[in-house]
Amino acid sequence: MRMVDLIEKKRDGYALTKEEIQFIIEGYTKGDIPDYQMSAFAMAVFFRGMTEEETATLTMAMVHSGDVIDLSNIDGIKVDKHSTGGVGDTTTLVLGPLVASVGVPVAKMSGRGLGHTGGTIDKLESVPGFHVEIDNDEFIRLVNQNKIAVIGQTGNLTPADKKLYALRDVTATVNSIPLIASSIMSKKIAAGADAIVLDVKTGAGAFMKDLEGAKQLATAMVEIGKRVGRKTMAVISDMSQPLGFAIGNALEVKEAIDTLKGEGPKDLEELCLTLGSHMVYLAEKAASLEEARAMLEQAMKDGSALETFKTFLSAQGGDASVVDDPSKLPQAKYQFELEAKEDGYVSEIVADEIGTAAMLLGAGRATKESTIDLAVGLVLRKKIGDQVKKGDSLVTIHSNTENIEEVKQKLYENIKISAAPVQAPTLIYDKIS
Repeated sequence: MRMVDLIEKKRDGYALTKEEIQFIIEGYTKGDIPDYQMSAFAMAVFFRGMTEEETATLTMAMVHSGDVIDLSNIDGIKVDKHSTGGVGDTTTLVLGPLVASVGVPVAKMSGRGLGHTGGTIDKLESVPGFHVEIDNDEFIRLVNQNKIAVIGQTGNLTPADKKLYALRDVTATVNSIPLIASSIMSKKIAAGADAIVLDVKTGAGAFMKDLEGAKQLATAMVEIGKRVGRKTMAVISDMSQPLGFAIGNALEVKEAIDTLKGEGPKDLEELCLTLGSHMVYLAEKAASLEEARAMLEQAMKDGSALETFKTFLSAQGGDASVVDDPSKLPQAKYQFELEAKEDGYVSEIVADEIGTAAMLLGAGRATKESTIDLAVGLVLRKKIGDQVKKGDSLVTIHSNTENIEEVKQKLYENIKISAAPVQAPTLIYDKIS
């Protein structure tokens, strides 16, 4: 088999066999196939696409390019959730303890974030003492005991995907549905999930800016799951504006605590209940999505979701008293209000630019080496559709420096106010199963 022949075959629109795709992924992972040939192959896929069977085969070839986590010693069906990313996306912090509280095992492997704010681990490390440095046996023990634990991404998971993604990033081949879908699903499958719930974002702050593209991606990933024996469901949700109110690590932990109490932002709560219902249903803890949702609503109401969060934090060295006293979380030195300059209605909050403003404060990483300030960030006081009066606070800025002119300018440029009333955006556009 020669790589040049396989590039030509895909360039001309033909489907590749299982053996041909495995040859490509194995050869590239080992270094036998050079970057320039893999770039040509990625571009051929970008223009010609892949069949559903090819995409599933590519996914599994990437899964088997490295370690595959074995979670078989954890009781029950392990359901993982993946979000395609956004701004103020606090869902994992809420969903983990929420679904664990009704008996669904949450064995979460999370990373640190590049971009607007930290990843799930950075956010959790806002809690004094919390750590993810636990070995695999302890991880499994904690999930069996408490139904939830979070560990850092360890081992040699999907090295083929890491290499291919880095190459796609510099060859303008990122936006290919088969390549995106196989990249996401390979990581989830390698991490040991039995079932997967996908939160596919669409809008200004999302990877997929338009609804049609988000639907195509969601459908492709659900199809991969079906073909490789993983129960998979997808929810397509809005990211035209940040989710919830808080953008920043400790601020998002506080918002997660409020949401678990049933006192959080309504959009964040609704999305968590929707995604959580799918997780509970796939874990076979409820006979329908409606029954699953009722179980989760009860867990919020009776306090068991909040208690599960406390138990989870304590088990991994965290000071669980922050749940009752969030002032123990890192606090920024200064708070500034960004005041509306006119009367009207909020017509636009450009999510990714608002995220950039939070990163300018130090809430996120511009590079892997950047240090995150866990205390800083933004809390939105208005969302799209809300009425504002001149002088009302649009955003509370939590900062450890007094010089925030660049941040204020960025916020003013990306929070638009119109004279005419504006409809709030739809939160959930579609569900694919």
